[in-house]
Amino acid sequence: MKIVIINYGAGNIQSIKFAIQRLGYEAILSNDPEEIITADKVIFPGVGEASSAMKKLKESGLDTLVPKLKQPVLGICLGMQLMCNYTEEGNTTGLGIFDVEVVRFNHGVKVPQIGWNQIESLKSQLFNGVNEKEYIYLVHSYYATVTRETVAQSSYGVTYSTALHKDNFYGTQFHPEKSSDVGEKILSNFLNLPTNN
Repeated sequence: MKIVIINYGAGNIQSIKFAIQRLGYEAILSNDPEEIITADKVIFPGVGEASSAMKKLKESGLDTLVPKLKQPVLGICLGMQLMCNYTEEGNTTGLGIFDVEVVRFNHGVKVPQIGWNQIESLKSQLFNGVNEKEYIYLVHSYYATVTRETVAQSSYGVTYSTALHKDNFYGTQFHPEKSSDVGEKILSNFLNLPTNN
């Protein structure tokens, strides 16, 4: 199986690569469109600030490539947020894959949210074998609101989307690669999704 982690200069890519290795697979780090298009699974990571990350995507043409991918794609953290219509962070227009906006926490809670939180209302194959109220690891100041594409949610002053799913696109606000056994199970479920590229 060919797994590509998109390397566009805004990722926590090594920790994801190691998590995939622990599951018995190797992943390629690449921003080469041909490598990405021919992958069985694509992981779209992100750490940092939205507008500068989107600028990097545009510079490499990945802003037009990613929404056209046909195989399973998993956006992680900022990667998921960039897959949405818009984020308040840097007043940034996203890739428009998920029909939802990303807004800043302003509900009297400490920002960023760093640490473990529970996920619930699980609705996707990503969560096969994962129990409601399991703990996952998050680091974020912005969140995707709850939408019809929400397949997991958490609460932190407000109920928000911790995972999204539309067609072949998946996104997690949490870091599966840092979420212990639960995260490993979710990553494994993603890698076991049928490939349809």
